[in-house]
This record gives sequence, C-alpha cells and structure tokens, in this order.
Amino acid sequence: MKTSIHIAAIMILGLTLMSGCKSSGSEQQSITKTPGTNFGKLVWSDEFDYTGLPDTTKWAYNVGNGCPDLCGWGNNELQYYTKDSLKNARVEDGKLIIEVHKEQIGNNKFSSAKLVTKGKQDWKYGRFEIRAKVPVNKGAWSAIWMLPTDSPYGGWPDGGEIDIMEHVGYDPDTVEASGHTKSYYFTIGTQKHKRLAVPDCDERFHTYALEWEEDEFRIFMDNHLYFTFANEGTGYKEWPFDQQFYLILNLAYGGNWGGAHGLDLDGLPQRLEIEYVRVYQKEDKSKIQES
Repeated sequence: MKTSIHIAAIMILGLTLMSGCKSSGSEQQSITKTPGTNFGKLVWSDEFDYTGLPDTTKWAYNVGNGCPDLCGWGNNELQYYTKDSLKNARVEDGKLIIEVHKEQIGNNKFSSAKLVTKGKQDWKYGRFEIRAKVPVNKGAWSAIWMLPTDSPYGGWPDGGEIDIMEHVGYDPDTVEASGHTKSYYFTIGTQKHKRLAVPDCDERFHTYALEWEEDEFRIFMDNHLYFTFANEGTGYKEWPFDQQFYLILNLAYGGNWGGAHGLDLDGLPQRLEIEYVRVYQKEDKSKIQES
C-alpha cells in the first residue's frame, strides 16, 4: 500500500508529463532517482552531423534474413537486412534514416537495415539516450535495444536482452520497454515489460533512455520513468545484466509481432529516424583525484 507521501509524489510527477502519456503493465516504477544525475560523462555518441553511410568506426551491420541459424531473425520477420545501402541506411539532414522498402532480395520481398555497435563499442552500465521518431505503417516494427557481446551465460534469452524502445505500426500510439532473461521472457509468458502511450511518436522526436546500474535498469521516455527491472540478487537467470552489451537500431517488417494485424504495402517505404545516440557513464573519481 502506498503512503500519502508516495501518492503526492506521483501526482506531482504526473503534472509534468505530456498530455496523453499513460503506462500499463505488471512492473512497478521507482520515482526516487532523478534522470541522468549519476551519469555525467559523455563517453560515446553519434550526432549524425555528416552525410552518407553511417560512420563505420561506430556502426556495423547485421546482414541477411537470419538463415540458416535463425531464419526470420527468430520472429518470422519478412525483411532482408542490407549492408552499405543508402536506400536502407543513410545519414541526411542531421538524422540517421533506417528505411524499409518493398524489394525482392532472394526469397525476401522487403529490404531494411539493422545497425549494431558490436565489434566497435560495447558497455557495462551507463545512460543511453536515443532521440527517435517512428513509423506507424502496419507491418513496421521499430526497435532500439541491446544484447550481450559475449555472455558466459549462454545464448538468448540466458544472456539477457534490454529493449529500450519497441514500436509496432498497428499499435500507433504506444511504445514498449522490456527485459528478457532465462527466467523472464515472452515465450514462456513471464516477460517483464511496460507499455506507454505516446500519441505523437510518429510526428515528433522523443528521447528514449536507459539507465543501467548494478542494482537495476530503468527506462524513460522524455525523462519520464515508466519501466524498472530490478536485480533480485538470485543469479544470472534473473539478472544476466553484469556483462558488456552492445546497441542495436533496426526497422523490421512483418513477423510475429509487427505483422500480427497484417501489412500495409501501399504505405511503403517507411522510415525510422534518429537524431542522435549518446552514451554517458559515471566518472572514475579515483582517476580525477589522482590527476
């Protein structure tokens, strides 16, 4: 049961949110920490202040349709992910554009792009900010997420997955955050997640952020905290998030979730737009004192 102090704090927080933002789901949220206060040092970023292909010193690609090991990328997705294709991934007008097209590539009828920092940069803990605008075409499936680089706990879901923002076009006004582990994932019905209404997510850029620490990770939309995943202290099956993770940006098409209500082929091409990606970490106070 909440105390009157907690209720008052929640009411004050609610007054600061944009109109129409509502959350639903099974996880309680914390309001005890101010966003960004623990993460003062910018350690990595892409401001997309150039033109052309994404910066190869920062981004690599997942290529293909996942076959033969994970056809449809494990979700029966319909797209083929390309590499070095300006049609599918480019920087223009200060934004990264990831675009899905109706295009035959092998057995796939759609092309898109999936950018990863794997092999370029990974992190353990920090604040990750991504400012994005999503498409609402039926069939489009936008994702900003993280996977372990080389987890000692095994493959998915044992090694963990952090979904900073997911959005499917048939559910245009809602974004979702979630965490997956050996004990908590959607296939067995135990996934921890939270949905948030963002009615203009396709019209305006919003900042989606993850704050990841040893005891929990928290996910925000425009500094509104709406999902918390806590470290229960019971082992890797519930908390594998003590390893290096890399960042993923992609726009899928169709699949078990994205295509659950059909496809709007007349609406293609569609694009996921990103204004910046920024990663902050706590400063090493010992090094500051030594200097």
